[in-house]
Amino acid sequence: MECATRVIGLSGGPVEYRLAERGPGVVLMLHGGHMRAGLPLGEEVFADAGYTVLAPSRPGYGRTPLATGASPDRFADVLAELCGVLGFGAVDVVGQSAGGPVAVALAARHPGLVRRLILQSAVGPVPWPDRLTRLGGRVVFGRLLEPVIWALIHGLVRRAPGLAQRLLMSPLTTRPVAEVLAGLTAPQRAALLAMFGRMRSGAGFGNDLRITAAPGRPAAQVRQPTLVIATRSDGSVPYVHAEALASAIPGARLVESGALSHMIWLGDDYPAIAAAITGFLTE
Repeated sequence: MECATRVIGLSGGPVEYRLAERGPGVVLMLHGGHMRAGLPLGEEVFADAGYTVLAPSRPGYGRTPLATGASPDRFADVLAELCGVLGFGAVDVVGQSAGGPVAVALAARHPGLVRRLILQSAVGPVPWPDRLTRLGGRVVFGRLLEPVIWALIHGLVRRAPGLAQRLLMSPLTTRPVAEVLAGLTAPQRAALLAMFGRMRSGAGFGNDLRITAAPGRPAAQVRQPTLVIATRSDGSVPYVHAEALASAIPGARLVESGALSHMIWLGDDYPAIAAAITGFLTE
């Protein structure tokens, strides 16, 4: 189910966001590719701990136009303005997958705003993705084909959910996809299908593919406590990204997930990962 969102006009341009108000602590969630503000992922641990969650759509996704901030640095400045307008003087930042570069840029450029940084299966300061995937992604998720591709995917989710899961999970893991799916519970499978059935790329994913972080920057400029979480079975963002982030960010802690795919939230050991996140936020 998609959550309600709002659009706010800022000096950098319009930004779509979702605000789930709970306690005084605020977590700023930066989603990965094909996601937007209305599609929550991996937020339960923060909700259970009583955190308010602010989730913006990154540029090119949802109702945030690409012109609002196509580069991580530019959108980081827009997010700082958003937090100021909403009255948030300090936030903990979570960067998921392709949202990682923006999360790192926000921590580096606005150290007074960001208290802690959590990077989950995040793209790091090494080239991503490989050249073949980059070229293919630009074609498949380009302006002309993107709506057609997602219409086909959404139709497949409705009519052949088993096949849809196999096709969509396959690029997310280095393990046999049958093994990955066999390890999921019925509610997890249902949640995946619901998410796949609502995803869109807009102009955002093509922009993600164009962004290549300079090695060590701005990760080396981050001074906040940082928790990096990733799995060696990630077929979308290889584990080397987590290692590079943990190496570049002074004092960063790297936690290896045992999940069988990019979706660390589906791993059998996620309760332990969630406990590590909660402990990190209260240190």
